[in-house]
Amino acid sequence: MSTRNPTPIIRYDSVPTDAYFFGTCVLDIFMPEAGMDAMTLIEQQGIRMHFPMGQSCCGQPAYSSGRPKEAFDVAKAQLDLFPENWPIVVPSGSCGGMMKHHWPTLFKGTPYEQKAIELSERVIEFTHFLLAIGYQPQDKGEPVKVAVHTSCAARREMNVHLSGWQLIDSMENVERIVHDHESECCGFGGTFSVKHPDISGAMVTDKVAALKATEATEIISADCGCMLNIGGKIAKDEPDMPAPKHIATFLLERTGGKA
Repeated sequence: MSTRNPTPIIRYDSVPTDAYFFGTCVLDIFMPEAGMDAMTLIEQQGIRMHFPMGQSCCGQPAYSSGRPKEAFDVAKAQLDLFPENWPIVVPSGSCGGMMKHHWPTLFKGTPYEQKAIELSERVIEFTHFLLAIGYQPQDKGEPVKVAVHTSCAARREMNVHLSGWQLIDSMENVERIVHDHESECCGFGGTFSVKHPDISGAMVTDKVAALKATEATEIISADCGCMLNIGGKIAKDEPDMPAPKHIATFLLERTGGKA
């Protein structure tokens, strides 16, 4: 999946009073605390968050596996969940990319096309949303060195490696260490890791080795699928390394907002 026009980093003319949260299926099942931390951080900025309980998957796994009919059915079930004209915040660049850039194509020529286009225009990734509302993290933590992993879809479709870097670099006591595999895929790729486990395993081995070489005390990501893959490799083969942490949790902890 790719796009020629990655999402530009924008800033709202006025801060919205309300926003929807699309939690993504991976986050909801495996890392719900990261989703709660993301919503808490946004609510601390005075914005009411709304979590439609009927939400499930954006359709990306089926879409990237060449099954548009299954992707259509899954994505269609989400279209009526966001009726108000509020931003739809997504804590994953890959899922955000599917909704923003591929839903209009998926629903093209169907009765749902216009609704999909309208929804796609309101989709915004979590770190991008924080910058768009003018959020400036006030770092209250001790000095720390962090390494960042940004998913390949997040980079090429949503530009959210830029927004994540900007948030982290603005924190007084945080040093971001760049590693030599930062722009490379971790090997997860959704169904790719299931279809090609040997290739996926080699890719995550290289990724973890590069992260280890930084000697960072925190590993930060904004994509839970990547976190599962990298975290699984670390737990199995590098137990002394820190487990990956979602950037929402990292920001909430560093700014003193997490009990």
